[in-house]
Amino acid sequence: MLIGDVARRSGVSARMLRHYESLGLVRPTGRTGSGYREYSGEDIRRIFHIESLRSLGLSLRDVGRALDDPGFAPAELVDDLIRQTRDRIAAETELLTRLCRIGAAEPAGWEDVLQVVTLLQGLGSKNAAARQRAALSAVEAVPVPVEALVEAVLSERDPNVAGALRWALAQSGEDGPALLAKGLGSPAAEVRKRAVQSIAEIPNGEATALLHDALTNPDTDIVVRRYAALALGARGAADAVPTLIDMIVEESNDVDAADALSTLASDPAWEDRIAAGLVDRLAHDTTGPPARRRLTQALADIPGGLASRALADLSHDEDRAVALTATYILKLRHAQ
Repeated sequence: MLIGDVARRSGVSARMLRHYESLGLVRPTGRTGSGYREYSGEDIRRIFHIESLRSLGLSLRDVGRALDDPGFAPAELVDDLIRQTRDRIAAETELLTRLCRIGAAEPAGWEDVLQVVTLLQGLGSKNAAARQRAALSAVEAVPVPVEALVEAVLSERDPNVAGALRWALAQSGEDGPALLAKGLGSPAAEVRKRAVQSIAEIPNGEATALLHDALTNPDTDIVVRRYAALALGARGAADAVPTLIDMIVEESNDVDAADALSTLASDPAWEDRIAAGLVDRLAHDTTGPPARRRLTQALADIPGGLASRALADLSHDEDRAVALTATYILKLRHAQ
């Protein structure tokens, strides 16, 4: 079979067949009387073998080794090809993600495109200061897409950069909570914590609903539940009260928890309920004197008669530290 016929039947161009011949990969078995290359059936099978191996990503050098070296072991080469392919897919996926984010920013011109690229590079920098600058710049004329901010905040370990990213997310519109909600279901505890901290700083109804779900879902881990309770207490959600009282007892962000209870108690409808919850824990808590002292201190900022009466009773408590704390708080209340 002449080279033109082989090219038509195999789909390999005559130019490539000549290249294969120059590399010694496949040589036509014979020549016609006029000197034209003539390929046998075995030659054509070899051509198809070459194309099959090339489709796996083998170089022409490796193709030649695979076909001609009896001792050639494919396992190591295949493993290397797998690694290279995974690296290439990861790089292409990263490029696709970046392009989608640039498109989502709806740039008006190349200056906008370059600005978004610069910010995305900044968010991915190894330098914390560069990441923080990018986060603080992310809400300017051409904002970084919310997906990029969420990805950055869920992986950020530096507290200053994380704070800047949370601020940027709070300014970025309404898409943030839905994306952050996925972080609440992460198998990594740190990612769940970063997600709830970020949601807590977004002041819209969707974020509040996610915080309520985190607070009431029995499968929510305790760290997420506590952050949700602090945020909801600041938003006036009374269902956070039991968790906030638990935090005081367990000395987990107890000062912040007491502040959240004070905020809730500024509503007269809730002051006695909160005071009653603290008094009940004082009466029944078995965690020891330090917890009782913290509960007594928490009563300081709870207005109303029930809290005052509880403090009066505690001023005679057998625990001298509790009694002194209650007496001091009562003096301050009477002085106001």
